[in-house]
Amino acid sequence: MTQQAEQHEQHRASGTDGTRDRRPARGKPFLYVVVCAAGVAADVSKLITSAQERDWEVGVIATPLAMNGFFDPAAVEALTGRPIRSAWRTPGEPRPFPAPDAVVVAPATFNTVNKWAAGIADTLALGTLCEAAGLGVPIAVLPCVAEALAAHPAYRDSLIRLRGMGVRIGEPYAGEADPHGGRPEFGWERALDLLGPPPAAGT
Repeated sequence: MTQQAEQHEQHRASGTDGTRDRRPARGKPFLYVVVCAAGVAADVSKLITSAQERDWEVGVIATPLAMNGFFDPAAVEALTGRPIRSAWRTPGEPRPFPAPDAVVVAPATFNTVNKWAAGIADTLALGTLCEAAGLGVPIAVLPCVAEALAAHPAYRDSLIRLRGMGVRIGEPYAGEADPHGGRPEFGWERALDLLGPPPAAGT
């Protein structure tokens, strides 16, 4: 392990980059929204707005690829009032988010689902998901995977493993165009339905 990797593991283990440190007393429950690189991510503001209407405070974590033009970071930061996270913090850098009360992964791509199920944590998004699952934080996932990829046995096995970990998986969404060129709506609010009502403030 390199010195940089060792330092990273040390400050993660102490709760400076993951979800381990105790949540301080605060108002609304906190929801992490993990955004992956799929075309429907352009409308992630719909999820954020719906979550806020249900009394969640929201922070967004994006995969590095999702930050490459898949949604509008400025608009998202204006909605949440917080910076988007996509990279590990340096030692000593303050945490921009409190620990999560729940996590939504939407849209969840083929790559993210498979890596997460395999325990790979090579991005902040994946590391956060692996740790949150281990801590028993409620997690809801809305897959956005083409039918051809969804037929891959590794993907099917990944869904089975995640469900076995207690992760709540929404209906599949392939985003295939109909004969007229239209596409079905991505059911953003379904992720919130899977989580149920947010916990009472201060619990």
